[in-house]
Amino acid sequence: MSTRGFFVMALVVSLLVAGVASYYASSHPDGLEYVAEQTGFLGSAEDSATADSPLADYQTSGVDDARLSGGLAGVIGVVVMLVLSTGLFWLVRRRETADSEG
Repeated sequence: MSTRGFFVMALVVSLLVAGVASYYASSHPDGLEYVAEQTGFLGSAEDSATADSPLADYQTSGVDDARLSGGLAGVIGVVVMLVLSTGLFWLVRRRETADSEG
């Protein structure tokens, strides 16, 4: 398998896991929320500074179906991370090439 084929397959698998597997994710609170609820201090929690962001709380604002919203948020997260990591890779790669030539 070529390197390009490997990366395409990894991208497809990542998008499937983010978009499809998240559809089956548990709706129960995570461990920290569960313990906070059981010990009685969940009500004292404050919203994060990003609570109003379009992808807050693993959901996509404007999408009414909670499972679809979560899957879409996962896919958007994968794409954003792909763009950021690819940009960082190219930036570092070009810097190293310039250093080795000079």
